[in-house]
Amino acid sequence: MKRKLTITVDADLLPAAKRYARSRGVSLSSLIEQSLREMAGEDSPSFSERWRGKFQPAERDDDPRYAALAKKYLR
Repeated sequence: MKRKLTITVDADLLPAAKRYARSRGVSLSSLIEQSLREMAGEDSPSFSERWRGKFQPAERDDDPRYAALAKKYLR
C-alpha cells in the first residue's frame, strides 16, 4: 500500500532531481522510493550472497576438519 509523504529539499536541487528522474524514465517519487529501498537494504544481496565464491580453499589436505568445511562452504 502506498502512502503520501511530504519532504523538503533545497530549491536548487529539485529541478536537477526532476531532470535526473525524467532522463531515466521514472517519476521523482519512484526515484526517491527506489533510493530509500536501496538505503534500507531491501534490494541488496545478503552478506553471504555478496561473498559467495570469492574465497579459494587453502592447501590443507592434512586437516580433515578443514576438508569437511571447505567441501561444505567453498564449493
